[in-house]
Amino acid sequence: MDETSKKQATETRLVHVGRNTKDSKGFVNPPLYRGSTILFPTLASLSEGGFGYWYGRKASPTYEALENALNELEGADETILTPSGLSAITTALLALLKTGDHVLVTDSAYQPTRTFCDGPLKGLGIETSYYKPRIGAEIEKLIKPNTKVIFMESPGSQTMEVQDVPAIQAVAKQNNITTIIDNTYATPLNFKPLDLGVDVSLHSGTKYFIGHADAMIGTISAKGSAAKCVRQTAYALGICAGPEDTQLALRGLRTLSIRLKQHQQSALELAKWLQTCDEVEAVLHPALASHPDHDLFQRDFIGSTGLFSVVLKPFSKQALARMVDGLKLFAMGWSWGGFESLVLPFDPSPYRTATTWPYQGPALRFHIGHEQVSDLKADLEAGLKRLHKTAND
Repeated sequence: MDETSKKQATETRLVHVGRNTKDSKGFVNPPLYRGSTILFPTLASLSEGGFGYWYGRKASPTYEALENALNELEGADETILTPSGLSAITTALLALLKTGDHVLVTDSAYQPTRTFCDGPLKGLGIETSYYKPRIGAEIEKLIKPNTKVIFMESPGSQTMEVQDVPAIQAVAKQNNITTIIDNTYATPLNFKPLDLGVDVSLHSGTKYFIGHADAMIGTISAKGSAAKCVRQTAYALGICAGPEDTQLALRGLRTLSIRLKQHQQSALELAKWLQTCDEVEAVLHPALASHPDHDLFQRDFIGSTGLFSVVLKPFSKQALARMVDGLKLFAMGWSWGGFESLVLPFDPSPYRTATTWPYQGPALRFHIGHEQVSDLKADLEAGLKRLHKTAND
């Protein structure tokens, strides 16, 4: 990235990162390269990679366009593309841990992260301990002689705790520990962990990068020795993203800033309205002044997105079903980050081990899409009425 690019606004950079119209023969978007085999005209070119590429799994102009774009946005030395967000998590952990090591993982982590740590990593002789998301510098008390990695996720994608990343990073640096963060919620537009010294920033690009719920990709952006280690491990494991998904992620980046601003605006409006509803116990949105980590969020984040959670007052499962089953605009689904609004009932209490979930009522995670807010509000208002009516029947 040259000095001129560094001074440009994010919106400007998003339009131009990863583009080289000369190499694309004048086309605005880099072409889609599908292929496995690359042919070499001479023995010398076979040895030297005469075209700059050796095999379709390792690199292509399509892959390089997205990798270069994310390197610039993240401030990374290297970006590695994977088939999904979970594969980005597992690849990074496998790259940076070995038998006999210990990893500290936030108790608010995406549940499949925990499943991988408690299953395959444990089978490899790697120990996992879970820590309180709000632990900050006190994490030093949990460090063992064999602790090699601290894994963060901020905010937690269901329970929305914000971590004190600079404090945790400072402790990690003092103890020569590699840090990884799942930054899917914020994207590099709203939070830049590598600028704070974090070694590896992960994303489920399936969410906001692609933005249209029609493809899957994971990204690992890293600096220094961690970048080299992750790259080597990804190659050894045969990890690569699909070319079509890669191109869709690159296309999604062009409108990322615009989409995030709309997600943020709509989500905040609905979150504030939900705070006024009698059926609601708590609204967990870090950009709200009522959130316990709001000051931390204001300090470290540039903005919020479309994801937040709501805890209802105690209602029966039947009443909750009446509410969510009748919603017209909020579909139930495991993902988020697309143009569509989603709702997902969840209960973290069975799998949280370092913290206790303090609420008794059902919890709902919302992703607010690009529908008109008044329509979404009307849909939720009708759902809350069904909830209340069922409870009183």
